[in-house]
Amino acid sequence: MRRVFILFTITSLSIIALLTYINWKSILLLLIFLPLILMGLYDMYQSKKTIRRNFPLLGRLRYVLESIGPEMRQYFIETDLDGKPFNRLQRSLVYQRSKKELDTMPFGTQLNIYDIGYQWINHSINAIPFADINFSPRVIIGSSQCEKPYSASLFNISAMSYGSLSKNAILALNAGAKIGGFYHNTGEGGLSPYHLSEGGDIVWNIGTGYFSCRDGEGKFNYDEYAKRAALDSVKMIEIKFSQGAKPGHGGILPKEKVTDEIAAIRIVSKGHDIVSPPYHSAFTTPLELMDFVKLLRKGSGGKPVGIKICIGNKSEFISICKAMVETGTYLDFITVDGGEGGTGAAPQEYSDHVGMPLRDALAFVYDCLVGFGIKDQIKIICSGKIVSGFDIIKTLATGADLCNSARGMMFALGCIQALECHANTCPTGVATQDPELVKGLVPQEKKHRVASFQHETVKSAMELMASAGLRHPDEVDRSVVSMRTDRTKIETFLETYPEPNKGCMIEESTVPPAFLHFWKKASAERF
Repeated sequence: MRRVFILFTITSLSIIALLTYINWKSILLLLIFLPLILMGLYDMYQSKKTIRRNFPLLGRLRYVLESIGPEMRQYFIETDLDGKPFNRLQRSLVYQRSKKELDTMPFGTQLNIYDIGYQWINHSINAIPFADINFSPRVIIGSSQCEKPYSASLFNISAMSYGSLSKNAILALNAGAKIGGFYHNTGEGGLSPYHLSEGGDIVWNIGTGYFSCRDGEGKFNYDEYAKRAALDSVKMIEIKFSQGAKPGHGGILPKEKVTDEIAAIRIVSKGHDIVSPPYHSAFTTPLELMDFVKLLRKGSGGKPVGIKICIGNKSEFISICKAMVETGTYLDFITVDGGEGGTGAAPQEYSDHVGMPLRDALAFVYDCLVGFGIKDQIKIICSGKIVSGFDIIKTLATGADLCNSARGMMFALGCIQALECHANTCPTGVATQDPELVKGLVPQEKKHRVASFQHETVKSAMELMASAGLRHPDEVDRSVVSMRTDRTKIETFLETYPEPNKGCMIEESTVPPAFLHFWKKASAERF
């Protein structure tokens, strides 16, 4: 192909010379061919890319086709059930509900209901009329030590930072939360003006980088924290241990997204990737965590304080439970993030192979809290690919009290799953800091779509509950959902995850065998 390119070059220039001899205006053809020839010559002599070196000019097509591969597959190749991490059916459901379009379907399900893993709700003959159902149920978050409990919606906006998302995306999300009466989690990137300007309820996520509440060395700064935690819009405080997409890694904001404004909000310098530490410096043991919880509760004026965690080493979570029992200090909520959770930027191995999946993690956390006799003090919030009413029911059945969604809310903003969140080139203006791309997202329009998606999804969940003969999310238990575990075997979640007796984990002699090994390893004095 190198010889072919050389022949192409000589032939092209010869033909242009001949045409120019006939008509001098033909020399303008050089404007087309000369750049191509120069590109091909560069390809021949560069040494970094073998394909381009062996196939000058033509080899560039490989990279062009590779770059548009996701879009080609999404629009022309994928079926409705293909596409990762969300298939076309899931994305279309969000789009339709956010726009208040028809979201019913004809001709039956496209799912193979005999596949292992297929799940469904066990409906009731004694179903409840929809007219008798409250379609805006609230969940009260706050232990006996919380002075300002918060009444939360069943479905809320999960943690997404300003910096990872654009300012227009944050404005639209918060304004949507204000319209719909649900909360907006800031993500670990700090408390920005865009989280506060629209008046939506805020859950302030404080990660290992302590953004918006740190000193010059990156340590926790109580004074910076207290003046922000006392704001009326801030309803709850969430200490982030880990997230499902990259647990044990720490957050990543590529330097291309770090503007002067973002650096000021986070209290960091710019010009480099912002990488959060993988661990907290404000505490090092479960007992110290309990002291930190009391400190944050004090600085917020008694608002609910909780943690966000992707379960990894089971004994470490049991250590936290032991510390709560030993000190008599309780978290107000625990946000459980599944290993299937998403992020703007993560190493592939972390996204694919680190962190317990949501269903197993939810069951484990719920069982631990029941086993230590403290579940009545603590609400469980969950996040991890939740975009439909059935997704909500599944998590409630496993042990959650309420749910968060991140990527579902991004779809409501107009995200097309272009998979460019990490590159600052998001074509819909959702996950970019490029001013020209951000302009395309109009908060005044998109806020209504966020509110509509949340409202219609909660409505769907409540209709499913009514069909199962249930009136409130508190009534959903593990017997409500069944799953095919083999070609001819079906189990309810209750059979898959048998519930422990209340208080059975306080003493070693009554700890269930499945938990005993991790219980013995756990200590309130160390993680």
